[in-house]
Amino acid sequence: MNFKNLISFLKELQQNNSKDWMDANRRWYKEVRDDYIAWLDKMNIRLAGLDEAYYDTPGKKGINRINNNLMFHPNKPIYKDHFGAGFDKRPNTGDFYVEVGIERAMFAGGLWRPDPKRLLSIREAIDYDGDELKAILNKPSFKTLFQGLYEDEKLKTAPKGFSKDHPHIDLLRNKTFAVATEFSTRRVLNGDFEAFLIESYLEMLPFRRYLNKAISV
Repeated sequence: MNFKNLISFLKELQQNNSKDWMDANRRWYKEVRDDYIAWLDKMNIRLAGLDEAYYDTPGKKGINRINNNLMFHPNKPIYKDHFGAGFDKRPNTGDFYVEVGIERAMFAGGLWRPDPKRLLSIREAIDYDGDELKAILNKPSFKTLFQGLYEDEKLKTAPKGFSKDHPHIDLLRNKTFAVATEFSTRRVLNGDFEAFLIESYLEMLPFRRYLNKAISV
């Protein structure tokens, strides 16, 4: 994968964020996108070999659109400043997300503000065996890589149906159950990027399994 070409394309795109520029550079965009999809296909095969429950996610199914959704975010530019994709993308579950941008890259996973039904399922799982989730989050290597749950809005008090004195009230108050690690794109250009991706995938896997089991029962 020629990540230098991908980053160069993104830099030019952000300096000329318009449909006219994209139309004039459609061949370059297709070259970068096809290269990225081929890389996703390769990593999809490698990850599938590490996880027997892995959900096959070819690059064309995993890749996200480069267009921003202007219907919901009308003030955003037409095009994103990154290429993003999901691995292990089983429908209605939390996948393993990879993003490569101009200056930063990111691995993330879990559930961002899940709907009320799935959120309740997660809270019920925490009520039943929250110690298991705590053990995952407190594992030293996990904390070093992800620094705990992604910081997002929380309830000011206990959710309905749960005691404010619950031993896991700190978890129950969360609206988002996700983790992420961000790093410079310099690491993407280094020779250890794929190894780092695999390390991060495996480190995150127990966390994602816990959530996906909770919302699947």
